[in-house]
Amino acid sequence: MHVLMERLLREGPVATDGAWGTSLQAQGLPAGACPDEWNLSHPDAVLAVARRYVAAGSRIILTNTFGANRIALEKHGLAERAGEINRAGARLSGEAADGRALVFASVGPTGKLLLMGEVKEDAVCRAYEEQVRALAAGGADGLVIETMADLAEARLALLAAQGTGLPVVACMSFDAGPARTHTMMGVSAEEAARAFTKAGADAVGANCGRGIEGMAALCRTFRSVSALPIWIKGNAGMPRLDHERTVYDMTPEAFAAHVPELIEAGAAFIGGCCGTDAEFIARVGEACAAARGRAPV
Repeated sequence: MHVLMERLLREGPVATDGAWGTSLQAQGLPAGACPDEWNLSHPDAVLAVARRYVAAGSRIILTNTFGANRIALEKHGLAERAGEINRAGARLSGEAADGRALVFASVGPTGKLLLMGEVKEDAVCRAYEEQVRALAAGGADGLVIETMADLAEARLALLAAQGTGLPVVACMSFDAGPARTHTMMGVSAEEAARAFTKAGADAVGANCGRGIEGMAALCRTFRSVSALPIWIKGNAGMPRLDHERTVYDMTPEAFAAHVPELIEAGAAFIGGCCGTDAEFIARVGEACAAARGRAPV
């Protein structure tokens, strides 16, 4: 395990951050716009989101780079600015962290299906290598591969990330199957944990996909097949549509009430995904602080 991860784990359960996309929308990001490009055109708005999480007690914050690989950026006509966007994203989160939090940079899917031949494996490899190198150059302390559905793509991202020498967290999004324990591409939580462990990830986890309510069950599955630390970022319950707007009804207090169960199930890093904000993270941080000194079972 990477020495940085070992140090974090000695300090007990770690509160990470919350959602970025919806937080940027609250800062004025229009629907359909490229969030990652705001690292260049609206850096103050991106800084504001990151600073709120640091102020709320996040000990790790992510970066506004989830869709900043060149393949995902192509649809916005921004492929050639991938390096610039990622370096800026890491730098902005680092400025917001200001020594009070670590920066684990976000690496998301390409949006293209390898299985269907929409993109070639070598192109995916090059895109992730370019992205992670830029994130490392921007000052990231670690990397988080997140919201993955395809295990083959996740492995390629993990391999590229390992080339930086930074600690790497590998996450998938589990929202399919009767018990919501599979990705939309049919990858089970057990299969993902085994694969990431074998591939040398520093932590395994789940984000998005389902509400925080179901994450403890995923933790127990991960723990049953892997000794890796577990990273969890659940949504604020299940969404509903309100006049074509996606709404999450869970309160910060109700969200944080799940933290003790997550810790008992083995979660070492806990934050929020869709529907969460700095208020949610403040409550998560309080719950993690209350649990410090207790080893995950």
